[in-house]
Amino acid sequence: MDIHNMIAELRADLARLEDFIAAAERYAAGGGRRRGRPPKWMAAARSAEVQAPPAHSHSAETRKKMAAAQRRRWAARKGAAAGA
Repeated sequence: MDIHNMIAELRADLARLEDFIAAAERYAAGGGRRRGRPPKWMAAARSAEVQAPPAHSHSAETRKKMAAAQRRRWAARKGAAAGA
């Protein structure tokens, strides 16, 4: 093996590690709440983490029953306020 090629590969690995360490330090420094648009490197990292929204946890029939019950509560409250 050629020692010069090995050294070149090690330097390339070192450059990649330094880039990663710098990105990790930037991310750690911005750990608090920040204002404004995030930097491009942070937005790109978070876009990879985006997941699909969760499906409904209740069936359609259950949601209809819950909506009807809420309408009855609103009607009872409105009737009590009108009578008072």
